[in-house]
Parts: sequence; structure tokens; C-alpha cells
Amino acid sequence: MKDHIAAPSLPKFDRNPPTPYAFIDLDAAERNIARMAEKLAQHGIRHRPHIKTHKSLEIARKQLAAGAVGITVAKLSEAQVFAAGGIDDILVALAIVGDRNLERLEHLHRRIRVTVTVDSWEAALGLSAVGERTGKPLRVLIELDGGLHRGGRQPGEDIVAFARRIQELPGIEIVGIMAYFGLVYRNHTADALEAAVREEAEIIRGVVSDLRDAGISVEIVSSGSTPTSKLCEHAEGITEVRAGNYLYNDVSAVSMGLAEPEDCALRVIATVISMPLPGMATIDAGTKTLTSDRSHHTDGFGMIVGQPDLMIASLNEEHGMLRYDPAQVSLSIGDRIEIIPNHSCVIPNLNDHVYAVRSGEIVGQIKTDARGCNY
Repeated sequence: MKDHIAAPSLPKFDRNPPTPYAFIDLDAAERNIARMAEKLAQHGIRHRPHIKTHKSLEIARKQLAAGAVGITVAKLSEAQVFAAGGIDDILVALAIVGDRNLERLEHLHRRIRVTVTVDSWEAALGLSAVGERTGKPLRVLIELDGGLHRGGRQPGEDIVAFARRIQELPGIEIVGIMAYFGLVYRNHTADALEAAVREEAEIIRGVVSDLRDAGISVEIVSSGSTPTSKLCEHAEGITEVRAGNYLYNDVSAVSMGLAEPEDCALRVIATVISMPLPGMATIDAGTKTLTSDRSHHTDGFGMIVGQPDLMIASLNEEHGMLRYDPAQVSLSIGDRIEIIPNHSCVIPNLNDHVYAVRSGEIVGQIKTDARGCNY
């Protein structure tokens, strides 16, 4: 009989873990949380952070302790995890369609304060039925298309007519609107970003005015990516933002001028494992560690800390290919490099946990409680 092979395990506080691994600089993350909370409070805007960035109860509790009014999730499975963890005010920022999903929503609605978005008559009918079955109205935000055309109603008569129609349904309560102006990420100068945020706010104010003139109650005006939240002084009329990426930042945030490298709290450590030709090296981190997402305004697949002449030129699943000038860069097999990812929001979902670091030392692990909760 063959011997049983035990699954690999790691010490809880392994101070020299095998690579590749992701870690959070806790001082930087906590500083980012405090800065955002302070600025939003100064401008009278509530924060409902999007937990897709970290998927961690521990981190969400830090955000709530700093003043967040609740959390935003992308999927019902995330909401289920965070509700089970004691968080009782959750916005599900995705259209909920289908009997099975409505059953899951109903279970949440009976237990916690849940708000959902809606942009179709079909979805509204399902939400109305949930409200009727539970005996308490389901809070809904009508989604406004912010320009990405991935969902939402159009400004003007389209959103007004839709609001009037669903207002007559029993079982739901319209509490406001939600929008995501994702095209803001195409800008990378201070003037362009400010102009984009001002335009976002102007469009939203027009929609809110139209809805109120039509007798539709608009208590919550929810918008705001991380760029809009960081420039909230130009977001007049928005009452609540859903910043997520601000927590960790990444190469995209740096390239847009929204963060400095020292504000990037999430990093990846990888090891040089091969050097097949001069000017070429391979690390042990590929798409399963760094993701294949590109930065909005830079080349490569991540920023190598302290080594600007090294580029991560391409990725396979388990390999990252570095390119450099061997006359300018000294590199050896076994060297460890520190990488700021292009898109930090993807990294935690690739890991059961990320390491927690203070002053350059690993002090623990942070569980990714909602890892894989993408349904």
C-alpha cells in the first residue's frame, strides 16, 4: 500500500514563506483607509467600500471602524460570507436575476439590511416578489449607465420612465440611484481627471433632478470609483461612494497620479528561477499570481520595486518573463523581487490568505474569506 501523502501546510506565521506570495503592508493600508475616511467626512459623503478588492472580514472591519456606513459586494455569495461574519448593511451592486438567486437574496433580506440595484423590468418583478414574500419592502437603487454600457438605464426619459413603472410594484422601495463611471480610468492627468469627475457629477445631478421632478424619491446618490472618491471635492451631489481600489492602490493608480508607490499596500514577492539568455530572466509568478490585467497607462505586468530598468514583459500561468539591459542590470538566479501589481483587486482572490507585514516583517496572515465567491 502506498503511503498517504499529506497536503502541504504552512506555519501560521511563516516569516520566510516560499515564493510567490502576496503580502499587505498594514501601515500603508491603514493609512489609505484613514485618509479616505477623513476626506469623505470633510465633504459630507458617506463611504460604502467595495470589498471585491480584499474579500476579507478583517479588512472590512477596519473600514467600518474608520466610519464606513456598510459595504458593497459584487455577488450574492460575497454578501452571504460577510453577513455570516456579522456585517449587516450590504449593497449588492449587480443585477439579480433568476429564481435561485432570488431565493438567496430573500434569505439575506430576512436577516440583514440589504440594498440591491435594478435596471430591468424582469429583474424588478423578481425583487418585488421577494419584498412581498418577506413582508418588508426591498430597498433598490436604480442603476444609471455611467458610460461603460455594461448595465444601467440611460439619462433622461429612459431612467425616468423606468422609475415610474417600477414605482408601482409592491414589495420594493426605490431609495435612490447607483452609477459607475468607469471611463474615468482612461484619464491620467490631474486636469483630465478633475474634468471627468465634474462631468460625472453633473450628469448625476441632472438625473436626480429629473427623477425628483417626476415624484421619485432619491435619498441615496451612489457613485464613485476610487478616482472619483479621491477627488470627491469635485463630486457635488453624490451622497455615497463605493471606492475599493484605494485600499491597496496599484500600478494603474500610480500611473494616473492617484497614488505614489509607497501608497501601494499590496505587493507580490517572486524569485528569479531561470536566465535563458542575456537580458532575459524568468520569475516564478505568472497569471495565477499577478493576473494578466494590463495597466491603463503603462507597459508590462507590474512594477518591480527599486528596479525601474526591469520589465515584466509577459506572463504564462506560472512564469513571468523579465526583460532588461544586462549592461545596466545585475541579476542572479535566486534573487527575490518585489512587485506592485497592475491591478490589486484581483490578487486576493487568487490566494487563500495574504501575509500581513509591518516594518518589513511578516507578522501574520489575513484570510481571504470570500475567495472564489464569484457567483
